Amino acid sequence: MKVLVVDDEQLVRWFMERALKRKGHDVTVVSSIHEAEALLGNNDYDLVITDLKMPEGNGAILIEKLCEKTNRPDIIVCSAYITPELDREFKYKGIYTLKKPFKLSELEDTLSKVHF
Repeated sequence: MKVLVVDDEQLVRWFMERALKRKGHDVTVVSSIHEAEALLGNNDYDLVITDLKMPEGNGAILIEKLCEKTNRPDIIVCSAYITPELDREFKYKGIYTLKKPFKLSELEDTLSKVHF
């Protein structure tokens, strides 16, 4: 599976990349929404994992753009700012959530819900 991880925190990117590569996935990590948008214009990903709040942009805008794609990837929002209301809204849209800080087992549990 081809995965794109978008997060401004270096430790989160490193952790996700290691965990996903151990599972055999092709992983690309970027630290900004601008980098992600550039990659998404030329590549198709099966899964995008994105933070919501980043210094130069809002992950919700990236999520909206992903949802408009004909071949929409699965999406996991990984953020400390996920409220019960946001969680319900994302689930309604078929988007998975992972609240920071999280453990490897929580990441694996969320990945098991993704249909890929």
